[in-house]
Amino acid sequence: MLIFSNFYFRKIAKKKILLSILLFGVAASSAAHTYYFGVTELNFNDKSKHIEVIHQFTAHDIENAIAEIQQVHFSPEHPQYNKFIQDYIEEHFVLEQNDTVIKMNWIGFEVKRGKFFAYQESVSKNHLTNLVVKNSILVDTYTEQVNTVNYQRLNSAGIVQGSLTFDQSLKIAMITFGK
Repeated sequence: MLIFSNFYFRKIAKKKILLSILLFGVAASSAAHTYYFGVTELNFNDKSKHIEVIHQFTAHDIENAIAEIQQVHFSPEHPQYNKFIQDYIEEHFVLEQNDTVIKMNWIGFEVKRGKFFAYQESVSKNHLTNLVVKNSILVDTYTEQVNTVNYQRLNSAGIVQGSLTFDQSLKIAMITFGK
């Protein structure tokens, strides 16, 4: 009888463990998106003197924002998917210097494991000093959205870096370290 109950115990224990893992996974996935945040990296390329930009956001948040703005069902199958995404990022992320908008090349974007990555680069030679950053990506769609812009310049003198934080109450900030 001990053999039977040991077998029976293992069978029930395996089912309980599998059920626990399944329930934990469901709970984790539902709780996984309680925070709305995005990260943008601004890197000053000392050789080209261009500003390189990488944005990272949750893909379905970007898609939901565009769907709301465009009043369409928006997914990768949409015929204007690439255009709408590019237009959205270019409208909601702007760099200015001396009251002049810095023209940005759209390099492209990709979606990996539910994360959205977009790439841009300044057309002309610029610097980060007194650079005005306007970032309203997703903050009008999600009241809890917080965007962080990390910036850095790496040159022979070392690294100069910092970060700016954007939300519904702050959509414009300036980088003020030296050239």
